[in-house]
Amino acid sequence: MAIDKVLTRDEIGEDYKWDLTPICLNDEDFYNKLEEGKNIVSKLVTFEGKLNNKEDIYNYLLLEEKLSEVLEPAQQYCFLKLTECLSSENYNEMDEKLSQLLSEFSVATSFAFSELNDLSDEMLDDIIQDEKFKNYDRSFKNIKKHKIHKLSKEEEKLVAGMDFLGGYSDNMEKVCDVDFDYGEIEDSKGNKYKLTQSNYGRFMRSLDRKLRKEAFCKLNGKFGQLINMLATNYINDVKATCYFAKIRKYKNAISSALENEEVSEEVYNRLIEMVNKNLPVLFDYFSIKQRELGLDEFYIYDAMASIEKTEQKLYTFEEAFDLIKEALSPLGEEYISLLDRAKAERWIDVYPTLDKRSGAFESGIYGYHPYVMVNFEGDIDSIFTLAHELGHAMHSYFSNSNQPREKADYTIFLAEIASTTNEILLINYLLSHAKTDEEKRNLYNKLFDEVKGTIYRQTMFAEFEEKVHLMHERGDGLTKDKLCNEYYNLNKRYFGDVKLVDEVKYEWARIPHFFNSFYVYKYATGMISAICFANKILSGEKNAREDYFKFLSAGCSNDPISILQNSGCDLSVDSTFEACFGYLKNIIKEWTKLG
Repeated sequence: MAIDKVLTRDEIGEDYKWDLTPICLNDEDFYNKLEEGKNIVSKLVTFEGKLNNKEDIYNYLLLEEKLSEVLEPAQQYCFLKLTECLSSENYNEMDEKLSQLLSEFSVATSFAFSELNDLSDEMLDDIIQDEKFKNYDRSFKNIKKHKIHKLSKEEEKLVAGMDFLGGYSDNMEKVCDVDFDYGEIEDSKGNKYKLTQSNYGRFMRSLDRKLRKEAFCKLNGKFGQLINMLATNYINDVKATCYFAKIRKYKNAISSALENEEVSEEVYNRLIEMVNKNLPVLFDYFSIKQRELGLDEFYIYDAMASIEKTEQKLYTFEEAFDLIKEALSPLGEEYISLLDRAKAERWIDVYPTLDKRSGAFESGIYGYHPYVMVNFEGDIDSIFTLAHELGHAMHSYFSNSNQPREKADYTIFLAEIASTTNEILLINYLLSHAKTDEEKRNLYNKLFDEVKGTIYRQTMFAEFEEKVHLMHERGDGLTKDKLCNEYYNLNKRYFGDVKLVDEVKYEWARIPHFFNSFYVYKYATGMISAICFANKILSGEKNAREDYFKFLSAGCSNDPISILQNSGCDLSVDSTFEACFGYLKNIIKEWTKLG
């Protein structure tokens, strides 16, 4: 009989569920917003053929902004309700109707992209310099810059209607979070536990080696049972990504992704180079961990293990929240008061429940406070996850509060920095308050677990998806075996002398971010930037906190590399990376001194 029990949503107190009434009062309000959105779309289509003068262009942009004000809350409401219960027929139907409307809007207004891209450079320059268009100037600068990648009006209309190609990601999510039953696993004492994606991490940190091995092999092995379907699903997603890059005249898929993020290939390549150069830091960590665990052989399922001599302390949500506030106090009173608001106003959906989406996320829209979803289990990782998502929330809040709608939505490249800065501040707070060598060892292990998972592992993921996309672009046929072998060989390089198990070759199939091509490397650059920001703040460097708030408040008012440079973090030079790995090498030295 399984020991763990997952509660239903009705068994969770209201204080631990998010309050969605600020964005939509109820389902009826959602459908009213959809009808209002349809009316606005009918007005937008009347501009077809007219976007050749500044007055009509400006009026079109204002109306498009009005549509966002109406539909974004409806979209947010639907997404969050579906998150609560993935199998809900009601909210799946709601999501389908919303998707249909958004698709219709995208097709009906695809003319705007073509007409605006047909504007002469002189006209674009006139708009960019016009004070009335100051909120839109970056958009028009990008139109001018990316003209080479535009399609004809009819082609843009066809592409706009291809939203169904996003279904590959949906397929994976539904299979993994709804259809898959991962069964039970057994520890060395014969106790049985229900295995889910939400509690997988907790089992992998267990002191019980048999439980770790069963969790790793059973979860990844489950994906191996359907590897033909999962591989075909992902391969088709890769083909779609490469196809759209090709028809828009990009060099390749990664070039398309980086150019659209306004990130140079030099920054991406520097990350890959510097991480590979510093793989010995990771190998040193594995050696220390093997010693701490007292193991003759070190397997991949040992890499996440806790080194604590007893089971980890479990925290209440309230205890965790107070701890996070203390750790983030170097960011100032305004930041801490916003955390209090998030808790009091129920921005956060706290506990795992039956059929709730696994993992964690933050979702923010302009004009409303952000929302945070976690699956709080009470362990130390749950605290770090909560701090991470609250970092996202504060980034959204400050960007939305300090930028106009058109410049508030920060790019994905910047998205993981504020969240990871919170984690670095939290680990440093805990280290500074550690009373024993054992506490320090546990915290060093925690830090390097995060470093392994965020800097090294995400860079490995980046290499995997780059290799897979390039294989297709070269004309090499993609198969399940090629995907599995490529992933297995990358693990051999990144894990050094750590022993692998066969099931690791299926692990790629459960990584949802692969369906958002060339996203994962930003976790690594995010943590490197976070270490840069956190160390400057904690060291009391002049203007460090003010510079950090420049970053939080910048939105997408400039390209991401410039935003970081203006905030004191320069990813265009080796020294930023060297400082990060220097910090990590010093941690290794301090850990080694403990014996």
